[in-house]
Amino acid sequence: MTIYLHAGTLLATPGREPLTRHTIAIDGGRVSGVTAGFTAPQSDDLVIDLSDCFVLPGLIDCHVHLTGEFGPKYKLDLVEESPAAVALHAARHARVTLEAGFTTVRDLGEIGAPGDAIFALRNAVAKGFVPGPRIFAAGSIISPTGGHGVTCGYRDDINFLLDANGRGDGADGCRVAVRRQVSRGADFIKFVATGGVLTDTATGTGQQFFDDEYAAIVGTARMLGRKTTAHAHGADGMKAALHAGVDSIEHGTFMDEEIIDIMRRRGTFYVPTTLAGVTVAEYATTQDFMPPAIREKALAVGPQIVETLRRGHDAGLKIAFGTDTAVSPHGENAREFALMVQAGMTSMEAIVAATVTAAEHIGQGAHIGTIEPGRAADIIATAASPLDDVTELQKVQFVMRDGKVFKNARAKSV
Repeated sequence: MTIYLHAGTLLATPGREPLTRHTIAIDGGRVSGVTAGFTAPQSDDLVIDLSDCFVLPGLIDCHVHLTGEFGPKYKLDLVEESPAAVALHAARHARVTLEAGFTTVRDLGEIGAPGDAIFALRNAVAKGFVPGPRIFAAGSIISPTGGHGVTCGYRDDINFLLDANGRGDGADGCRVAVRRQVSRGADFIKFVATGGVLTDTATGTGQQFFDDEYAAIVGTARMLGRKTTAHAHGADGMKAALHAGVDSIEHGTFMDEEIIDIMRRRGTFYVPTTLAGVTVAEYATTQDFMPPAIREKALAVGPQIVETLRRGHDAGLKIAFGTDTAVSPHGENAREFALMVQAGMTSMEAIVAATVTAAEHIGQGAHIGTIEPGRAADIIATAASPLDDVTELQKVQFVMRDGKVFKNARAKSV
């Protein structure tokens, strides 16, 4: 059976002008044709009527954490939730993310009880057992003992248990940590170039590995066919990671002109995650569950992150969409678009970052990110044009992934 999707307005390739009154033909989960006008179906075909909607490719979030969510109970959840409970919560987070219009995500670090929840979820979604976005997973974050991404604030044996998978100390230890993630099934390698906000220790947001450790992480990942991305706030850690050859920078809060110049010349991807910075700053001023060390870092990082995106955009950096969702609630990923526009990007540029550029960033540019023959049928729709008002992407009406409809709040089938 061929599915014919009638699109009133179609942004088939973000960055180009939208089309009007086009039909998308879908066979076997992939786009088989895009033609002008509304095609009449044969007797066994299905028509999905989106003739009053704005249709565009499924969105891609390059930075999420599906196995957890920050909030008043986040610290207790780490020691009270079993691996099975973490996996079930992650399945719920995957479903609401997909229903929000994000048909592909890159998970950059498992949160919660030790186990293989994110890999099990990735595989279950791929097999069609549970609804969710296509997932590319990094496994555990590579971090030094006491660094960001490992557990602090519990009894020492509990700390050790919770962060054993990703800990890397010294160049040899970092090589082992990378190899461990690849053996577990990691699609990418993420490491902490600097300290971070949500680690409950006053270690700042500067460099946390030595230069030989950065080189060991990046070099080992490359030997094993994996790209690397660096959590990075402070300029010193970013420079060290870039010197080692990292493929992308997450957050980038305190990047300076030297860093911007290096990234622009190399084509290094920049994933701003402005929603995470804004969220932690909001929590720091309106909630009382943050420990002092986290609150102090949140107030320093949060107000800066939108301005950094403005500077990166003005300089022409290659920007891929990412939210660091888990810091903010799952399913609210599209709030990032309004912040990108606030930082000076046009609505079209923000959509390109979440489709064409994001697909390129995760090595999937030949398969997703546009609606054209041969690509996966990852398609969403909104009631009105997000080019006129980008917050329309917070109200997605229709979601299809691989030719299967997961949300249909507006369309009519014939």
